[in-house]
Amino acid sequence: MSSPPGDFGLIGLAVMGQNLILNMADHGFTVVAFNRTVSKVDHFLENEAKGKSIVGAHSIEEFVSKLKKPRRMMMLVQAGAAVDAFIESLLKAGAEKGDIIIDGGNSHYPDSNRRTKYLREKGIRFVGTGVSGGEEGARYGPSIMPGGDEEAWPYVKDVLQSISAKSDGEPCCQWVGDEGAGHYVKMVHNGIEYGDMQLICEAYDIMKRGLGMTGKEMGDVFTEWNKGVLDSFLIEITRDILYYNDEDGSPLVEKILDAAGQKGTGKWTAINALDLGMPVTLIGEAVFARCLSSLKAERTRASTLLEGPTPKFEGDRKEFLANLEQALYASKIISYAQGFMLIQNAAKDYSWKLNKPEIALMWRGGCIIRSVFLKDITKAYRSNPDLENLLFDDFFNKAIHKAQPGWRDVVSKGALWGIPTPAFSTALSFYDGYRTKDLPANLLQAQRDYFGAHTFRMKPEAATSDRPEGKDIHVNWTGRGGNVSASTYTA
Repeated sequence: MSSPPGDFGLIGLAVMGQNLILNMADHGFTVVAFNRTVSKVDHFLENEAKGKSIVGAHSIEEFVSKLKKPRRMMMLVQAGAAVDAFIESLLKAGAEKGDIIIDGGNSHYPDSNRRTKYLREKGIRFVGTGVSGGEEGARYGPSIMPGGDEEAWPYVKDVLQSISAKSDGEPCCQWVGDEGAGHYVKMVHNGIEYGDMQLICEAYDIMKRGLGMTGKEMGDVFTEWNKGVLDSFLIEITRDILYYNDEDGSPLVEKILDAAGQKGTGKWTAINALDLGMPVTLIGEAVFARCLSSLKAERTRASTLLEGPTPKFEGDRKEFLANLEQALYASKIISYAQGFMLIQNAAKDYSWKLNKPEIALMWRGGCIIRSVFLKDITKAYRSNPDLENLLFDDFFNKAIHKAQPGWRDVVSKGALWGIPTPAFSTALSFYDGYRTKDLPANLLQAQRDYFGAHTFRMKPEAATSDRPEGKDIHVNWTGRGGNVSASTYTA
């Protein structure tokens, strides 16, 4: 019997799946393609895949039989039940010990934790990988973030690294960590993407309503910004969008309904930040800004009932636009600092070994948040892998100090003009909170002890023998309460 032809198998022939298969074929791999709607397989083979090293399968059994061992089988199907269903059908169809199953969809990381353990018991190595870059990335080089069973990495490394984007010659694909770590990092990537997009939208709103600029004028500003510290994929596409006119010659963007959609990955990041007690405020505000945008009918009614100032710009426009660029840059630094705080904390909480410089490198090319800026983050973590916070790195420390006057000017103008800047403002508030040695949480602890006997602790410099440092203390604030304190919790 002749040996099976397939080096790699892929299930799911939507846009991403087809493009990844074509990308693999371009890199010399023979790929077996399967789709639940089998007619899609034939259509793909007769059209886009014609003449390439791509083989079709018309059943899951045929798919498994056409792959060399250990079989490398990747799914690009809808996250959730479909992934579990395909895992079960692969097991039934003859997947065996030593084989590798890869989930390349947008799965929630707890599902990848569970699948890694479940398949490990069956001797099958599971990889949960984030893939970012949209259809063009999938075709010519996405950012790939694999995690799961580390034993699988030597077997899939050649394929995944060869098809990934490259940044300064390095593949934007490295092993991220155990279990759901790959999907976790993709989730944080998507959260940061929400933040970056919201910041850009706020800058656009300030230019449009605050400075009264036209689409062409704003496009020119983004063209300039894309040559400097903000050089990135999202700034580049914003430039193109602002220059794009409809058939009547007016900017198409102004005709688009201002109610934003979301698929949930940004929301997952915000929820996880709350679960881990990490102040990832900017991503949270970006999610809430989308929620607020979706209340279009209510906002339309409110616009006739609730008054506010009319923006009136006086001053040097060029100077203000320079401030706006700095505000965007500084807020972006805060967002990434918060994202890496979350990743750092997750590694501790979930006992994952996560590689921060490699994560920054993986985001440098191929993905939606790719930017020049990520080179500086890679450099910061490479020179100090134990860096406590991005803001403590010399480069970012200088950048944020330089940006501060412009940043404060923009946030205050937004407030005075009545233009909402939730992401700019929360970034600045976080910065000011983070650099404050004494926050007003002392009063908050007193309030909690007053109404619920939740106890408090003394500042080291104020501790006494009656109230020693590190001890949970309750005070009878009114002379009427009892002396019993609640079991303490520090939330």
